Amino acid sequence: MKKKAVILFSGGLDSTTVLYYAMSKKYDCHCLIFDYGQKHKKEVKNAAKIAKSLGLVSQTVRIKLPWDKSALTDKTVNIPNHKIIKKGFVPPTYVPGRNTIFLSYAISYAETIKADAIFLGINAVDFSSYPDCTGQYLHAMQSVTKALKNKITIHAPIEHFSKAQIIKMGMKLKVPYEKTWTCYSGTKKPCGICDSCKLRAKGFEEVGRDDPALQ
Repeated sequence: MKKKAVILFSGGLDSTTVLYYAMSKKYDCHCLIFDYGQKHKKEVKNAAKIAKSLGLVSQTVRIKLPWDKSALTDKTVNIPNHKIIKKGFVPPTYVPGRNTIFLSYAISYAETIKADAIFLGINAVDFSSYPDCTGQYLHAMQSVTKALKNKITIHAPIEHFSKAQIIKMGMKLKVPYEKTWTCYSGTKKPCGICDSCKLRAKGFEEVGRDDPALQ
């Protein structure tokens, strides 16, 4: 019987690379997409389109965090444009508890469909100061699955990769980066100035390729 996996899927560069990685490992992938009150729905729509184009099962979960003051969800907080992202600084794009909430849903979904694994695209290199993107955090969440005795393993294959290394992996896996959406803004084309756009641009520059999403 083919192994099953739940993919925490945003439709961005990182999670799409992880999806293709899981597929390359012969997992039957089920995509879990979250609409958690982002300022724009472009990433949610892109994620659903990518999953559909691959013929994969996808579920979109809608939740609301009314107390959250993240720049990604609160219209009164501007999207940051940092010239330098300092290690140890938690940017206002951090959404408190987001990965814990997402993984809780993923564990429930994985138990229901009898999945063997959960894959997510967190990365401790680009935003090492996000407290829910660290090895310590992943180990703690894996302990939760062990306590539940459900034998579901949590995989974060790009946790220690630079953006360039992620892109190199994706190119080998033939990831359609032109279909991914990384920008924090919901504009027609990526803004090119938010932290996420800058990190993505730096990655493509380091591998010596043009970003297909900008062509």
